[in-house]
Amino acid sequence: MTDTFNLDEHIVSLLRDEPFFAALSRKMEKISTLTLPTAGVKFNEDRCRFEMYYNPEFLGDLHKQDPKYVKGVLLHEFYHIVLLHVTTRRPDGKMTRKWNIATDLAINSELSVFALDHTAPAGYAVESSLLPMDKALIPTVGPFIKMAPHLSAEEYMELLPDTEAANDEGSEGLPSDSQSGEDEGQSEGQSKGQAEGNGFDDHSDWGDSDGTDERRKIAEERLKDAIKEAFVEAQSKGYGSVSHAMRRTIQDAITPRVNWRAILRSFVKASQRADKSSTIKRLNRRYAYIHPGKKARRQAKIAVSIDQSGSVSDSMLTAFYSELDKLSKLADFTIVPFDTKVSEENIHVWKKGDCHTKERYLSGGTCFNAPTLWVNKNKFDGHIVLTDMEAPKPIPSKCQRMWMTTKACAARPYFQTKERVIAIDE
Repeated sequence: MTDTFNLDEHIVSLLRDEPFFAALSRKMEKISTLTLPTAGVKFNEDRCRFEMYYNPEFLGDLHKQDPKYVKGVLLHEFYHIVLLHVTTRRPDGKMTRKWNIATDLAINSELSVFALDHTAPAGYAVESSLLPMDKALIPTVGPFIKMAPHLSAEEYMELLPDTEAANDEGSEGLPSDSQSGEDEGQSEGQSKGQAEGNGFDDHSDWGDSDGTDERRKIAEERLKDAIKEAFVEAQSKGYGSVSHAMRRTIQDAITPRVNWRAILRSFVKASQRADKSSTIKRLNRRYAYIHPGKKARRQAKIAVSIDQSGSVSDSMLTAFYSELDKLSKLADFTIVPFDTKVSEENIHVWKKGDCHTKERYLSGGTCFNAPTLWVNKNKFDGHIVLTDMEAPKPIPSKCQRMWMTTKACAARPYFQTKERVIAIDE
C-alpha cells in the first residue's frame, strides 16, 4: 500500500479546488514516515521550521474508504497551521489534551456541513463531512452532541468539562480513547496518539515552549510569513472552501498586534524639521550684540488624508482624532478629505481642542492619486492616509507616507507596498 499511495495526486486536487491551501502547501515540507500512525505537524528544531508528516498506509486506507477523507486530513493539518494552534494560540503556552480536543472540534466543524435541526440538542445536525463521522471529533456528534458548530477553539475549551489533570488520558468528562477514534486491534502507539486528538492526526510533537526558544520563534515567524503569502495569492485565485468567517479568524491570528499610537507618534517625530527664526532674546554666536540670534522650532507639517468612501468608521475617526489632538504640539496637521478627488473646500488645519468625530464631505469611490498629487504639490514633511486601501496602488509620495487602516485590511491590503501599514484598534 505504501507503493500505491501517491500524495502528489491529492496535492494536485488542492491546486484545483483549494488555491489558498495549495499556496500554503508549497511552503510546507511533506514527509512520508511509518513511525507516525496517522499524520501531524511537527517542529523540526534542526531546520527551524514546521513540517507535515504522514503515514502513507494510513492515508492509503482512507483513500480506499473514500478519497475525500484524504483531502479532509490534509485540510485538517493545514487548519492547525493557519489557526496557529501549534504555536502562539496555546492557552498559557502549554499543551493539554483538552486543548487538543478543542482545536479538533473547531477544525472539524469547518470540514463538515451542518443543517438546522431544532429537535437536536445543539440545534444542528451533520449532513456530510470530509472526515469519517464515526471516528472524527465533530460538534453535534457523540460526546459533543450538545455543542454547536463553528465555534473557536477557545470557545470549545470553555464548553469542555474542567478536569484536575487535563493531560491525563482518562480525564473524567472528556471523550474516552474509543470516542477519540481508537478501534480495537490498534497498536499501543497509535492508541496514545489518537487519545490526544481526534484519531486522524498526531499532536504529540507540537511541543511546549516557554517563549525563550529562539529556533522555535524563527519557525513561527516563517510560518506566519507563509500564511500571509498564501493570503495574497488567494486574493486573485480564490479561497476555495475557506468561509468568510474563517478568513477573518485567520487574519486576526496573523495580524501583528502593535501600539499604533506609539507608531503614529514616532512617525510625527521623524517628520519634524527645524524651523529657524530671528529673536533678540538669543545672542548671535558669530555677531553678538550686532545681529539677532536664531531660534529653532522643530515642527512637522503633515497631511492627513481621510478616505470618504465609508470605509473609515466613525469610531476609527474618533480614536485617531483623539491621538491627533495629543500630538498637535509636535506638528501642524492638515486634514485632506478625498474620494476620487480631493475636497479642497473642506481642507483645514487641525487645531488643538477640535472635536471632530465625523468627516463626511464626499461619497464617491476611492483614488489615492488625488490626495498624493495634492500633498506632493503643497510640500509636506509627512503624509498619513486613513483608508481601507481598497483601490489601486498610488503614485509615489515626495514625503514619507504611512497608511492607517482596519485590522482586516492591514492583513490583506488591496495592493502591496513597502510603506508602513498600521491597523487601528477601534
